[in-house]
Amino acid sequence: MEFMNSSRIWLEREMAAFAGGLPAGAVVLDAGAGDQPYRHLFAHCTYESADFEKVDKPYARSTYVCDLAHIPVEDARYDAVVFSQVMEHLPDPAAVLAELARVLRPGGRLFYSGPLFYEEHEQPYDYYRYTQFAVRLLLQRGGFTVVQLRWLEGYLGTCAYQLERMSSHLPRRPADFGGGLTGVAAAVAARAARPLCKLCAKVLYWLDARHRFTQAGYPKNWLALADKPA
Repeated sequence: MEFMNSSRIWLEREMAAFAGGLPAGAVVLDAGAGDQPYRHLFAHCTYESADFEKVDKPYARSTYVCDLAHIPVEDARYDAVVFSQVMEHLPDPAAVLAELARVLRPGGRLFYSGPLFYEEHEQPYDYYRYTQFAVRLLLQRGGFTVVQLRWLEGYLGTCAYQLERMSSHLPRRPADFGGGLTGVAAAVAARAARPLCKLCAKVLYWLDARHRFTQAGYPKNWLALADKPA
């Protein structure tokens, strides 16, 4: 049985709410769309996508294969921009945010999500992790007004993710703990802990998908909605 990913569940829910708030025929850019997992939510819109398509992973056919700092469209083309799980992969996020502001019409809205706590991925194109203060600052400097900035998932989702990683990454050899009797004891404990971590991760993912606990701890990802001033 694979792990439930409560972050993806919440992202789908939030993206559906964002898409549902757009009028029929709205022109939408999915910036850094990858395999376009949320395209179906924008079936009532004119959906376009842009991606540089250089990571070794599956891609859906992009409308524009380009650097996101240089999108080959006119100013103010889009009513909305989706910018989800992308900014950590950009060496110059400020340039990309300025470009997204350029192609978004005045009064248009940008949907942002991105990690605070997550392992390196899509190497070597993984550069940054952002606090909420960095997200706000970069969006504001890019020309946006931040309307909302909040947790994507709850703290139980963050804990579940770490436990999931522990279930496969905890060391198992005495030498990994410095050897000796202490190393042997620690290795035995770590081997026993792996399945327990896996079970706890599954439970916490399920609980997080049911309800976001945000009163303490920290999220895996931030979610923001930001407008281009009219």
